[in-house]
Amino acid sequence: MDLEEAFHIVGEFGPYQKRAVAVLVLTQVYMACQSMLIVLVGSTPEYRIEQQDVVPSSQQSVAFTEDIDSIVTEWFLVKQQAYKVSLAGSLFFAGLLVGNVVFGPLSDKIGRRPVYLTGLFFEVIFGYVTALAPSYEVFALSRLLVGLMNGGIGLVCFVLTQEYVGKSYRAMTGTLTSMTFAVGIALFGALGYFIRPWRNLATAANSSGVLFFLLSSFCLAHCCLQHQVLRYMALRNGNAAKHLMLQRVGAAKPGSHSNGGAGVLQLVVHPVLRLRTMVLMYVWYACSLVYYGLTLGASETSGSRYLNVAMYGLVELPAYPLCIYFINKQWAGRRKSMASFLCLAGSACLLTMFIPENTGERTLLSVTSMALLGKLMVSAAFNIAYVYTSELYPTVIRNAGLGVCSMSCRVGGILAPFVPSMRALHSSMPFTVFCLSGLSAGCLGLLLPETLNTPAAETLEELGSPTHSRVLESKVTQHSTAVTAADLYKSQWSALRAFSFIDFTGLDATGICEYTAFSCLNCT
Repeated sequence: MDLEEAFHIVGEFGPYQKRAVAVLVLTQVYMACQSMLIVLVGSTPEYRIEQQDVVPSSQQSVAFTEDIDSIVTEWFLVKQQAYKVSLAGSLFFAGLLVGNVVFGPLSDKIGRRPVYLTGLFFEVIFGYVTALAPSYEVFALSRLLVGLMNGGIGLVCFVLTQEYVGKSYRAMTGTLTSMTFAVGIALFGALGYFIRPWRNLATAANSSGVLFFLLSSFCLAHCCLQHQVLRYMALRNGNAAKHLMLQRVGAAKPGSHSNGGAGVLQLVVHPVLRLRTMVLMYVWYACSLVYYGLTLGASETSGSRYLNVAMYGLVELPAYPLCIYFINKQWAGRRKSMASFLCLAGSACLLTMFIPENTGERTLLSVTSMALLGKLMVSAAFNIAYVYTSELYPTVIRNAGLGVCSMSCRVGGILAPFVPSMRALHSSMPFTVFCLSGLSAGCLGLLLPETLNTPAAETLEELGSPTHSRVLESKVTQHSTAVTAADLYKSQWSALRAFSFIDFTGLDATGICEYTAFSCLNCT
């Protein structure tokens, strides 16, 4: 039997899967705390430089006028040393990039569970090293290692939420994973409000990882082979499935097209793909830069830094229904929706430069409210980029295209921590960068063709047709490909497959779904 038939016997979302998925989804809270840790532990309080001739040390001449305990106050990371705070955040995202690439193939070779538990164990260990770091150098190195583990286990955790359930529940578990991460950011802001010393905050945020490690050790299946895992699930769900045998999946579907020459090189050589890839890489880069830049700069905006961090997490939640509504409308579609959300994000950041610094935070028009609006808009644009990119690339080269775009996305994340620190040059400088990035990416996005009413290409040869080679919006109106919440999630799944190099044999195929117009889990 195939995998889906086996899930009908085992149970698509039985009691065991519910417990396992709940643990995996809740682990996102811990991962969100680690991702946003530098926002609060790296907070820079108000300070003044006191000139003292008798004390030659520049560190002793710094007087902090705000009662905050952070790495800035402990190691005097101000003036010429201020870049070290941003560097620590950037090292985390660099580790995230490496972890995504390394842990994917590793989990294929030795299994998801051992890689996931090993990565989670070492992330907790390195997290405690962060909290107990005797110097900045040790702190920075620990952040790199935490990012390495965070990127790896985040990837494997995400995959496990898909492999443990039937296809009708995969969109739900994937969406819950993304939403729980946003809630985790909000909970970290609340935790920071009650625990002010940075070492205690880092310890408390990291300690939840011990709980999730223990829960994962008991809840996740010990088996390595797919049919053994299914039998274990059936046993825990109370179903009799002693003779489960899965058929091998590997042959291409009849009538599917293959192109041996399709690869990363084609993204440069092919004239249509070259333009699309250049535009999409910049769009993904800008989305990541603005998304993470605004979030990491939450503590720098006026008002309570803890409330700001919480709001920057919760504001992501409406982004999913917002983008799903617009991209299915004939008058908006993918291209105009993505470009509009990016331009609105840039415009919101532009407006912050015309709002006085002393504007009350309770008013509707404030720097914080405009920054939150920008975060909401760029979150929606980010979600659309997953769908849009998967539809713009032909089937034979879709993974390569998504992988290149994902790499440029990570570059934006690595550079994002340095943008809020540009406030030292001018208070409006970070928002100027976000504004220009959002507006330029939105305008460039208009160069791409609309995909709402056009069939997706399967081969490189089809890009030569007028329908697919046209740079601006295609006027061809054929069958509509409305996107649901499940479809939005499936495109994110395709991007994950492309970037992580994980083998998902048995979960999906390399073909293209004739209904949703991009690679999805229903093609088995």
